[in-house]
Amino acid sequence: MHQPRRLSDKIKTLAELKPLLQSRRQQGAKVVFTNGCFDLVHSGHVQLLEQARAAGDVQVVAVNSDRSVRTLKGPARPIVPQEQRARVIAGLESVDYVVIFDEPDPLRVITELKPQVLIKGGDWTPDTIIGRDVVEAAGGRVFAIPLMDGVSSSDIIATIKKRAASESTADEGTAGVSAHAHGGRKKKVSTP
Repeated sequence: MHQPRRLSDKIKTLAELKPLLQSRRQQGAKVVFTNGCFDLVHSGHVQLLEQARAAGDVQVVAVNSDRSVRTLKGPARPIVPQEQRARVIAGLESVDYVVIFDEPDPLRVITELKPQVLIKGGDWTPDTIIGRDVVEAAGGRVFAIPLMDGVSSSDIIATIKKRAASESTADEGTAGVSAHAHGGRKKKVSTP
């Protein structure tokens, strides 16, 4: 069956994706759906998407828009803009299509795309997965895949902040020594 290869062929609007998936289903393909913010893509995301892809023939990943991420995570997020997040996810071999959605949850996208398999990470229980009723009513399956321990975008951001704060504190402690050693001014270091 035809699989898109270029990133631009993988990133679709909802209107573009609906007929493509209908055609694939008519050819006997099972459509798998998952979604997320994917703000800082990490090995846990990659593992989840690989495992999700194994549950069907075509995997669609819905990526929260910038506005949607801000609603869910607060004004300091996302770190990475939606177009870049979509391109990174589309660059994964396990992903066939990516669609960006603007709502806080993917219910409308799930309702319109009608996947046969709906998958989320293990931080969701099957009874709390949004869209479960829609997929199961159509005879589909819904399940959660266990998360990789100790790996999350929020944890990565917290680590970066902690390290930046400790480096800032260390720099402040050596600033006087550095300035004194260079006649009251910091020495510029050029790099090639």
